[in-house]
Amino acid sequence: MRVSDDRYSRDLQRLNLAMRFIHHEARTQTIRAWTGLTDDRIRKLYRTYVSEAGAAAVPRHRGKSPQQAAYFSRTPRLQLETGTLASYLSMLNVVPPHGAREGFRSVASIARGQALCEAYEMYRSVVRCAQISFEHAVFLVRALCQGDELRLGNCVDCDSVVVVDRLSLRDSRCVPCSAASARREPANPNRRVA
Repeated sequence: MRVSDDRYSRDLQRLNLAMRFIHHEARTQTIRAWTGLTDDRIRKLYRTYVSEAGAAAVPRHRGKSPQQAAYFSRTPRLQLETGTLASYLSMLNVVPPHGAREGFRSVASIARGQALCEAYEMYRSVVRCAQISFEHAVFLVRALCQGDELRLGNCVDCDSVVVVDRLSLRDSRCVPCSAASARREPANPNRRVA
């Protein structure tokens, strides 16, 4: 294999990954971070993808990517979906086992980008009416790698994968175990009955 063949293969992988990201409605800055393509190349690829493929218009999101870790714990359903997605991300090694000591830039690669797409597609095939967008999935990967606000953990009752808020003082439990625990709690003996 010649050097030019290897470079061609790498460029083709970048373009294919960018196409997958476009299909998942990723922002330009997200595509650039994971593929290394220029903004202009990404925009041209998008125009070509939409016009030549004859596909329905894929929405282009503008502005900043999601940046609030609290999004993943807003509702029990989001917590459950986040745990499901995090399981796939962990299983496909998108998120390193102990976070990325070198930072997120070392994680954003073509191979992990392909694994990220696979994990997100698996999540979407399992969860009906999914509430976590692809951009939120990318933010989840970043937050889990940095480990400042969120980390991967296990439910203390059933050992399933959960996303844990690092500042939380409560035991980490998955949504079904939390609901079961709330049903088992005894009534407060000091509570007065009216």
